[in-house]
Amino acid sequence: MNHPPDVKTLVQKALEPHLERQRYTALTIPRLDLGPFLVEILSKANDFVPSEAGSFLMDRPGDRLAGGEGPDLYFLAAFGPSADSVLGRTLHSSDGVVGRVYRTGEPYLMVNPPADRHFCDRFDAASDFKTTGVVAVPIRIEHAVCGVLELVNRKSGSYTSQDIGILEVFGAYTSVFLENLLDARKASEMARRDDLSGLYNDRFFHHRLTEDLVRADVRGSEVALLFLDLDNFKAVNDSLGHLAGSQVLKEFAVLLSQVVEAPEATLARYGGDEFVVILPGFSAEAASKVGEQICEALRGATFLRGSFTWAEGPVSLRSVLTVSVGVAVYPVHLPRTGSTDLKKNLLMRAADLAMYRAKDEGKDHVVVAPTLSS
Repeated sequence: MNHPPDVKTLVQKALEPHLERQRYTALTIPRLDLGPFLVEILSKANDFVPSEAGSFLMDRPGDRLAGGEGPDLYFLAAFGPSADSVLGRTLHSSDGVVGRVYRTGEPYLMVNPPADRHFCDRFDAASDFKTTGVVAVPIRIEHAVCGVLELVNRKSGSYTSQDIGILEVFGAYTSVFLENLLDARKASEMARRDDLSGLYNDRFFHHRLTEDLVRADVRGSEVALLFLDLDNFKAVNDSLGHLAGSQVLKEFAVLLSQVVEAPEATLARYGGDEFVVILPGFSAEAASKVGEQICEALRGATFLRGSFTWAEGPVSLRSVLTVSVGVAVYPVHLPRTGSTDLKKNLLMRAADLAMYRAKDEGKDHVVVAPTLSS
């Protein structure tokens, strides 16, 4: 009886960088996790082609785009005597049988390692393991090779072309799974995004703000919220039309993304010409500086560069738009009491009122909400 192998995989967080890639169609399908699937695929492959060891390696899309001599391939899952030691390690895409399969996109069968020019003995040399045979097949997303599935040392006899055919079935199944996984992620991300600006939408903003407030309570930290309203935006719509206004909102979203560099920040379009920025861990002073940077960037910005189908000639809009910013910080401007929904509503109200004060005081600046003792 062939006992199932003890397949090891990296934790989900370590698998994430290998999935930051694009697919160009979106299907609404259930959430799928890579780790459990890799355990299943290696276990089933071993059922059909019993082997001493096996592994799944994958590139990272950012490494692929960097050019040069090719990316590293990461061991994301493995079984066998060296599974624990190889997990998370890398193999350059120019090395060994795996590298050949990755570069050429063709399966490979190795039955005599010492005589095979593609054999890489680095892992054997670092352990007591001795490779006697390898069968490996490419994994693709659409038409691009992204990884390799390999089995090492057949338990009975040598690998054959029939084993390649069997492993190719599992390789194709893995490719379909990865494509579906990316489709599901893209569909989920699209549901979070505002169609016009590309920033997060108000529904996701509420979800994220709730999460950040709960996290702040657990850690005893702060959460800053910025409410932004474009000054004089109505004049753009009135003078140039709503198509021009929509383009301005798109361009402002890009500017906002460039100014707010904090990786933990959440940027969203709240509605119309109003935007919100969540800054977890930011004090009132630090959040105000971010608001000032946004105001300054907008003062020097030029919108509607070039020509558009809705205009008779070139359009260039400069020194017309400014922004009023309101800042509120939890728990500086509201207490750590009550439900999370209450805290969220109070924080939003405090930032919103501060933004309207900025409007009343002449626009184009930042106002911080009054503290609890004020």
